[in-house]
Amino acid sequence: MTSPNPPPSLQAQVAARERTTINVSKGLAELLVRLRMSLAFTSYQSGQLFLVGVDPEDRVAIDQQHFERAMGIHWNKGRLHLATGTQIIRFEDMLLPGERADGRNDAVLVPRLSWTTNDVDAHELSVDVSGRPLFVATRFNCIATVDDRFSFSPVWMPGFLNGSDRGDRCHLNGMALVDGALACVSMVSTTDEVDGWRAQRNAGGVIMECRTGRSLVSGLSMPHSPRLYDGALWFLEAGRGALATVELATGVRRDVAFLPGFARGLDLVGTHALLTVSKPRDARFDGLQLDHELASRGESAWCGVLVVNLENGSIDGWIRFEGPIQELFDVVALPGVRCPRSLAPGTREIWDNVRPRPRSQLERR
Repeated sequence: MTSPNPPPSLQAQVAARERTTINVSKGLAELLVRLRMSLAFTSYQSGQLFLVGVDPEDRVAIDQQHFERAMGIHWNKGRLHLATGTQIIRFEDMLLPGERADGRNDAVLVPRLSWTTNDVDAHELSVDVSGRPLFVATRFNCIATVDDRFSFSPVWMPGFLNGSDRGDRCHLNGMALVDGALACVSMVSTTDEVDGWRAQRNAGGVIMECRTGRSLVSGLSMPHSPRLYDGALWFLEAGRGALATVELATGVRRDVAFLPGFARGLDLVGTHALLTVSKPRDARFDGLQLDHELASRGESAWCGVLVVNLENGSIDGWIRFEGPIQELFDVVALPGVRCPRSLAPGTREIWDNVRPRPRSQLERR
């Protein structure tokens, strides 16, 4: 089966990376130190996994590695999962507690296990209570998990789909877990026609409860990244450029912040939200309210990562891309990690970083 959107060549992705400038806000290093975290985010356009932390000299440190069509990411205590164009990859931190690599990195993430999914257009990614990866297989309109024999195994699918599961119909794109169990998903429409979601971008979106199939919020413009946090449902309404929340007890909905770009990827940490914004693929966000909102504010779309204060909606920190890289996808916080780095297959670094388990560790087993 031929992919409808073949990825750009590696040469084109490398060229885009080299011609892109990355700027950070003043005080970002101090903010990350105060929040006691670093962060990871992806660009499927350029095929990059970015890790951002603070080095021993208190400067922002950015590590980047190439992974074809890097999209959803999930972090949990030294283990990172990444969805790429054809694989789900599990990284492990190769350092023992208290160790530092090259005197600066307190986490070195190495790919140790992968599952080949082929092209399912994997969007968001998480891990359930049993430790198995769950991912949004957008091209097949379902939440899926890895399978030892097949490309994937379906876990959940919207009940309104009566025809074939192939072809992006509702543009299922995000999910939220509670205590390791699938709770709700986001989709751009509830249509059962291939590409039917495109005509419903302005007000056809819903966030659906998986157990009952009922809509928790409807009438949304391109919702992404539902998150259940502190008694509320949080989500990105990308078509309006909004970080929004709904109180589950009352159903009261409010916008927390305007976002200057197409928003995807959301992580909530303490009193702050991390999220990505992207520029349009052409000059405008045609047909979306976001286009009018930007024009009315006299703003241009960003490509970058925003750190938003949940209490007042202010942007307390940012990372901004200028150049050919104009689209990002997911972002996660790495709590307790100050300066991470990663290794990628095929690089000189991964050839040189051979590390057997220490004898002291063997004796404990």
